[in-house]
Amino acid sequence: MGKRKTGSRYTAGVDDDKPVRIPIRDVFDLHSVPPRDVKAVIEAYLEEARAAGFRYLRIIHGRGVGVQRETVRGVLARTPFVESYSDAPAEAGGWGATVVTLKR
Repeated sequence: MGKRKTGSRYTAGVDDDKPVRIPIRDVFDLHSVPPRDVKAVIEAYLEEARAAGFRYLRIIHGRGVGVQRETVRGVLARTPFVESYSDAPAEAGGWGATVVTLKR
């Protein structure tokens, strides 16, 4: 796959409009997700994680100033099949990650 120039950045020839399939695991790191896509990506991830049978999840959003964390927690708060969520334990990211329990 060749590189192509788009504006002042280079991409690996990937069509930016096509969805990228990623494996669903119980840990999801948002560092590679553009901020404008976080809400939709978290909504889709929660649906897929539930369908895959996961009960416990960890979403890594980073510490920063809290914008990503608030976006993630806003989605969690209005998702009916989320039982609870909180900061991850210190050894699992602390306030840079959120642990989630899904309803059975």
